[in-house]
Amino acid sequence: MDMKVDAKTVICFDLDDTLYNEIDFLKSAYKEIAKHIVDEKWEFLYAKMLSLYRKSENVFEFLTSNYPISIDILLNIYRNHIPNIEPFKGVFSLLIAIKKANGSICIITDGRSLTQRNKLKALGIIDLFDTIIISEEIGTEKPNINNYKTIEDKFPNCTYTYIADNFKKDFIIPNQRYWNSIGIIDNGLNIHNNCFDYQSKKNIPKQLVAKIDCIQIVK
Repeated sequence: MDMKVDAKTVICFDLDDTLYNEIDFLKSAYKEIAKHIVDEKWEFLYAKMLSLYRKSENVFEFLTSNYPISIDILLNIYRNHIPNIEPFKGVFSLLIAIKKANGSICIITDGRSLTQRNKLKALGIIDLFDTIIISEEIGTEKPNINNYKTIEDKFPNCTYTYIADNFKKDFIIPNQRYWNSIGIIDNGLNIHNNCFDYQSKKNIPKQLVAKIDCIQIVK
């Protein structure tokens, strides 16, 4: 799909499962935890953790019950490690194309400040964004209007687009405030895989694309 961009265009992106697959962050964290707990053959513990996760078991409860490690240490590693993750194909070229067309690009994401910023750094794209809105930093989570109104206040009298994946919370406020909204279809690996539960008019984006490199920028 073509997207027209000029100096009065603001394109906002979600982060997790929009610019990369969040399951890759989980895998990266699990590997760091497994290496911290056992010196040798950490791969076996990692495989066990991943299997427990896929069975919807409590992985951290298993670890604290079977190894001398506290929940606080587990959470610290999970949240604060430098992840080994990569952006989806087409993310970098899309961001560069928006900048070349004089558009502004922003992030609106829920999560902890250090965790989300580490992800953006690991993806190699943090310096491309004009504004980064993280729920912990502003004190509200999507779908609170504040997370989107902050963008409107910083970039007044513009056209706004939100590109995201979570039907439960991502598109409610953009739809109310007459933003354009584009949903990225679950590629089968999304952490939140319940979009079928949220098909009301207020929840669904105005447009859907199969993957982010389907979006092409035109001036």
